[in-house]
Amino acid sequence: MGMISTTAPRWELAAENIAVKIRWVGVVVGYLAVNFAPHDASTPALNAILALGAAYTLIDTAFSFRGRVFLGEYPLLISAMEALFIGLLCHFHTGPESPFRIYYILSLIVCAIRNSPRVTLATCFFHGVSVTALYLSLPGDQRDVFSWILTLVVLGWVTWAASSLALLLKRFSEHLSRLNDSLREQQSQLEARIEERTRDLQEAQAKVLHQEKMAAFGLLAAGIAHEVGNPLTSISSIVQMLERRNLDEYTRDRLALVSGQLQRIRGTLRELIEFSRPAASERVRCTLREIIDEALNIAKYYRGMKSRQIAVQFGPSLPTMFAYRDQLVQVFLNLILNAIDATSRNGRIEIIAWASDGGVTVDVSDDGPGVPAEQRPRLFQPYFTTKKHGTGLGLFVTRKLVEGHGGTVGYVPGTGPGARFRSWLPTTAASTADLKSRDFDSRPAREGRHASASDIVT
Repeated sequence: MGMISTTAPRWELAAENIAVKIRWVGVVVGYLAVNFAPHDASTPALNAILALGAAYTLIDTAFSFRGRVFLGEYPLLISAMEALFIGLLCHFHTGPESPFRIYYILSLIVCAIRNSPRVTLATCFFHGVSVTALYLSLPGDQRDVFSWILTLVVLGWVTWAASSLALLLKRFSEHLSRLNDSLREQQSQLEARIEERTRDLQEAQAKVLHQEKMAAFGLLAAGIAHEVGNPLTSISSIVQMLERRNLDEYTRDRLALVSGQLQRIRGTLRELIEFSRPAASERVRCTLREIIDEALNIAKYYRGMKSRQIAVQFGPSLPTMFAYRDQLVQVFLNLILNAIDATSRNGRIEIIAWASDGGVTVDVSDDGPGVPAEQRPRLFQPYFTTKKHGTGLGLFVTRKLVEGHGGTVGYVPGTGPGARFRSWLPTTAASTADLKSRDFDSRPAREGRHASASDIVT
């Protein structure tokens, strides 16, 4: 007997578990019925047949523990073996009227649970042949035609009822499986939506926090400029009055020096007031050169700026931009300040701009340690920072402002040291299709390396 098994789906494995339990009940009950009744000459034969059934059931149980079905590819062979097994039990017991004939019904129920209606109908045919063989094995005067026909009718009715019930259970199980799959899919979609809404909320909170900080800084800067400006005007007036007098050369030189420093302080206050004023809410005509110059002019007051080497290179024929000027100043100010923080004393920062793809591309690079590969996907997420006292909002706000202009910004991995951030800004408002169709391969990156769209980490 070949032991061929197949890996079964969930329903077949559940049905096999039921079948194994029914077989064990049949074997145990049959053993008790044979051995606790008065012994006769047929008892050894019945025990031998039951021992074969127990061995088969034991093998079937071992396969079910491994998630497999014993002889699963040959259901008709199993049906024929069961018909022969039950027929022999009835023959050696008391014939067609033996209580073991109930096993025919149990066999049909098991078959209906495990197999298709056609296999169950074939099993009913095998059992009918077994019952008929028992009937024909009797002497002519002991044959009960009515009992034989009634047994066949009962087997046929059980076949129909068991097949219908099993089919209903299978359909119900499949329906539950589909509902579970649909529920898991909806759960996955709901979790994705919650994650998306949470991310949007975090970004909105980060943006509001940044705006509040900038507003507070603007108010502080305006207040300082006002408080310093008033006494500065008085001092300047006194110096001008002194300069009109007839003074010696030494005093006049010193007053000229004081006047020059006062003019320098006025220039600083003017820049501070300009930086603190509310950002423009309308697009204006501006050039990239004046935007970067203003960002550098603000950055010169940042700590460490004087000890850095900054190289700025503008390509020929840079187009005029129609943009929110103050927002772009903030964009490049953020990138420049990050480059300053990333470099050490005497570090080098490069700003290169050129016209490309209906807009302008700007690289802000430094010779610092660069960004580890595992941190690059999180660079533009809110609250992510590698600085000891950073807020994690600079690059996040930078990306939002650039995307608000219809542009793109990202980190360009390089083979050498340092970090490079590349921004592309349209001269006019760009559509989504324009952004998807363009790439960053417009100008070689540092050390002759060309960067393409696949290199950009956004």
